[in-house]
Amino acid sequence: MLFLDKTIELNDMEMDIYNYIATNLDTVTYMRIRDLADATHVSTTTILRFCRKFDCSGFSEFRVKLQMYAQERTKINVDMSDETTYIDFLKRTAQPEFKANIAASAKILRDAELVLFVGIGSSGIIAEYGALYFSSLFTLALHIEDPLNHPFYHLSSKLSDKICMIAISVSGENEDIIKYIHQLKMQKCKIVTITNSANSTMAKLSDANIAYYINKEMYQEADITSQLPAIYTVECIAREIRTQLDREGK
Repeated sequence: MLFLDKTIELNDMEMDIYNYIATNLDTVTYMRIRDLADATHVSTTTILRFCRKFDCSGFSEFRVKLQMYAQERTKINVDMSDETTYIDFLKRTAQPEFKANIAASAKILRDAELVLFVGIGSSGIIAEYGALYFSSLFTLALHIEDPLNHPFYHLSSKLSDKICMIAISVSGENEDIIKYIHQLKMQKCKIVTITNSANSTMAKLSDANIAYYINKEMYQEADITSQLPAIYTVECIAREIRTQLDREGK
């Protein structure tokens, strides 16, 4: 019950109370109404009006909700600071399966004259980074922000065999990207996907998939699953391609 995160209109005095509570959360949960009034230099009546703005009948109910809020925040902070997720992922990158998937992806992408990076939301940020990284190392790469309204949605058959796509998605179920994959596959483009699961729709549609399998994290209704594995995977593919080309003197 993250009731302090609600958007509520507060006057200047109430904002001072709010800021004091947010800054001293652990202390306020054990205060009496008089203690909070003295600490914020207002009357107890002002504190009660403040509490009612958060749908509380009085300070006692507000304090109970505040304690629940503090417990929930602590739980979230513990989950988000858990480093075992990253350690487990990095251990898996040393396994033969991960290396084989990187090699398979590199084989598909190494001769492409253009690589299209596609992602939505936070994955779109990784896609933009991937396009810059690939362009720096070995070939032209572009970031596609809106796949269904992009010039590359309909390709000439003369171009399609020279273009590959890398689609990045945690869920692997984004409908717009799936439609884009279908369209490019019909035009004989090769598809590489980076997803959290090999069982996703995008993974199954691709010519090569690299799944990183980390715990999915939600904060309220937002997906805050780490994108670190996606960044690492993009860089691994690009470095593998560059290594192969250097070995062949290209």
